[in-house]
Amino acid sequence: MFQNIGVETPRKFEEAAIRAALDELDDEKRFGAILRAKGILPLTDGKWLHFDYVPGESDVRYGSADYTGRLCVIGTKINEAALKELFGL
Repeated sequence: MFQNIGVETPRKFEEAAIRAALDELDDEKRFGAILRAKGILPLTDGKWLHFDYVPGESDVRYGSADYTGRLCVIGTKINEAALKELFGL
């Protein structure tokens, strides 16, 4: 059975921190089996970062702004607390 976690946040992020967090999502013992993650997050420099993640691969790019930052994670046995800690939410 799949789980879905969606979070909205006005928090501004450092690009390097987002990239590092995406690299860590492969840790199934810590986060559960993450099958897909995507998001649009505001950066501290005023840009917006769009990302997509599937196991072993992530795509990060700049994109259009949204009214707030958003993050969605899909998987099984998801550790929501660990994910929120990873992204500083």
